[in-house]
Amino acid sequence: MRVDIVVFDGVDDLDVVGPYEVLHMAGRAGLGVTVRLVCVDGERSVTSGGGLVLPAEGWAPGDADVLIVPGGGFAQVKTSGVGAELAAGRIPAALAAAARPGLVLASVCTGALLLGAAGLLDGRPCVTHHRAVADLVAAGGRHVAARVVDDGDVVTAGGITSGLDLALWLVERHLGADASALLERVLEYERREPLWRTGQELPATASI
Repeated sequence: MRVDIVVFDGVDDLDVVGPYEVLHMAGRAGLGVTVRLVCVDGERSVTSGGGLVLPAEGWAPGDADVLIVPGGGFAQVKTSGVGAELAAGRIPAALAAAARPGLVLASVCTGALLLGAAGLLDGRPCVTHHRAVADLVAAGGRHVAARVVDDGDVVTAGGITSGLDLALWLVERHLGADASALLERVLEYERREPLWRTGQELPATASI
């Protein structure tokens, strides 16, 4: 499983590092997972919202099985973060162009709003940080009150720490429960519920 995590200036630190740690550990455990940080602007370093300098490789979504889009900085008016990326339009355009059969598009926190701006969540069950639910619905998504929402080729996760749950679920979905359980033991972390999958009844609290 080849996973690219999209990074940009102002991205939330844990939105990136949480999934990266899980997936990198899966690779080290011999589970056949590779993960890298990528930037739609090409190979360069980006600076996270917390000041981490993250070296990113160039944009090559055709080489990936999964693209994870983190969030960060959405509630702040500044020149970086999700708000700035929504205004610039580069990441939404790149995501829209990258979508293809066989590619899973995933998000953590307000990264879902970038998927929404790309037109990839229209009418689809999804989740984001609780403070951005109204914006998610305005972008065309059907909010589901869950920790992780798996709608087939689109998998979204709630706020910040749910990136750990997203990555562990992706490992379980692609590689099996034993692989995910191994990582949970090493991380000393248990994947949190609820998980909602296509075919299940929508919770009563879902917004459409």
